[in-house]
Amino acid sequence: MSANPADGERPIIIKKKKAGHAGAHGGAWKVAYADFVTAMMAFFLLLWLLNVTTSDQRKGIADYFSPVSVSREQSGSGGMLGGKTITVPGAQVSPSSPMSADVPVSGPPGYSSQENEDAADPTEAAAGPGAGTGPGRPGADANASPNASASAADQKSNESRADYQRRMEEMAKQLGVPGQKPGERLSDFGERVKEAGEKLQDAQKEARQFQQAATEIRQAIQSVPELEPLAQNLMIDQTPEGLRIQIVDQDRVSMFPGGSGQMYPQTRQLVQQVAKALAKLPNKLSISGHTDGTPFAAGSGRDNWDLSSERANSTRRALIAGGIDEKRIQDVVGKADRDPLAPDQPGSPRNRRVSMVLLRETQAAPPPPGAPPATKAAPAPAPKR
Repeated sequence: MSANPADGERPIIIKKKKAGHAGAHGGAWKVAYADFVTAMMAFFLLLWLLNVTTSDQRKGIADYFSPVSVSREQSGSGGMLGGKTITVPGAQVSPSSPMSADVPVSGPPGYSSQENEDAADPTEAAAGPGAGTGPGRPGADANASPNASASAADQKSNESRADYQRRMEEMAKQLGVPGQKPGERLSDFGERVKEAGEKLQDAQKEARQFQQAATEIRQAIQSVPELEPLAQNLMIDQTPEGLRIQIVDQDRVSMFPGGSGQMYPQTRQLVQQVAKALAKLPNKLSISGHTDGTPFAAGSGRDNWDLSSERANSTRRALIAGGIDEKRIQDVVGKADRDPLAPDQPGSPRNRRVSMVLLRETQAAPPPPGAPPATKAAPAPAPKR
């Protein structure tokens, strides 16, 4: 409706607008939906990676995204570190990981991050005490005690070179190893101490095996009634050469007929019992025959050298018959009367004997502190009459 202009009234105009769609076609919801889809895609990608990768691969992926992983490569000789690395040598965890000197780094035994040295610099080894103990050096896991070689767990990871050197010097004194030489790298010195500790450990293990073999021999003889009278003719002791087993003549109890190289049957049985115990060990054997100082009659064509050699060879055959491999026999010698058991009594029957020595494969173990050094075996008690 409108008014008549002639009446002096202003016209009234009414405008009507059609209703719109209330912003239904806006773009804000698309952004939220895209974020949701992206998150779901990343979630399902994570599930897929967990399913198709191994534990080592997952660790590598985690290290790739770790901001604190450190390069383990020695590189950049012209850089800030001058060719040195703040970590132990090895493969870099991630080529894209940044190097951080603020991260505490631990290394193998004998390693100190504050005192690491350049292995390629020979002057650094002699520059001062404790040089040459870089990571991965063989001296770092040297023997921790005089009785056994040390493992990596025996030394703290934060042990400095100075502490490591003092420990090696103390062990060297206990083992009887010469101290660190002028200009010698500490790693080489530690390796020498380690080798000495290992040799000592092997020697002590061998000594225990010899002691067990001696016990088995005595028990084997006691278990055979017909050999019981010969138990006093058996002498067993450990010498620097090895485990020595001697079968010694006693008054009225001889192992061989007079002047003969053929042993009595009970002597052969005794030697074969010894062979059963020695067959369990791989060591080589040395056999020697001995006589007293009584000479052969003139014109007999034989002497004590012949007799001692015949008895040693007869013992060799009895050992082989008892189970000893012939290749283990290192030597068979006759010593006549040159090494008497009773030097002040050349005619004593105890000088007539055969000796079997189970040779050591390693150096002889030193006696325990306070113990007297090993000497010849004590004489066997005289048989009861």
